[in-house]
Amino acid sequence: MRTILETPVLRCIAPDGVFDAFGWCASTTLEWRAPEPWSPDGDVELTAENPPHMIFVMKKDLPFLPRELARLHAPGLGLEDEWALAPYGIDDATDELYAHDASPCDSLWLAADSLAGLFWGLHDWAHFHSHGPFTQRAWTELQCDASALAWLWRNRETIGLSASRWLTLYDAAVRIGQARFAEEGMAVDAISPGAIQGWSP
Repeated sequence: MRTILETPVLRCIAPDGVFDAFGWCASTTLEWRAPEPWSPDGDVELTAENPPHMIFVMKKDLPFLPRELARLHAPGLGLEDEWALAPYGIDDATDELYAHDASPCDSLWLAADSLAGLFWGLHDWAHFHSHGPFTQRAWTELQCDASALAWLWRNRETIGLSASRWLTLYDAAVRIGQARFAEEGMAVDAISPGAIQGWSP
């Protein structure tokens, strides 16, 4: 299954200084592939850990990024010798795509076989389009969590995502985000579901 998801530019909710180049490359779409049949109602729950079988496959040679064979991480897609961004290389990609002025849309596509994988893929997609020093982790990650939720809502009909399933995902993302702020000795009110849905109706 190959799907083009709409990932338009969203507003920044983080305080000044969290990003030094927010939206340096305007996000537009993300190519996403999953084995068929696919359903958003699978049994992979959203946690703070990246789920299995979620990987960014390279559309072209990107020698400045760490890479591994994509087929090792994305079964069921018929991949052979394609390279993928190494799972540990998200931060590297955030820095190096920016440093090389390499558009994420022209460089990568997402393989993910679960809704949790799709959420974290979209979360990382937000990372790739905005650069920052990553000294305020909780705020940086909140921006990306909210972006992923907004993009999932925008594409809900395309991916067959119900409002109730989206709310379950929202609740899990809020818990993960609040735990990050607690680790940094802060408490921040959650963005309401309606506010996030309104970003990208």
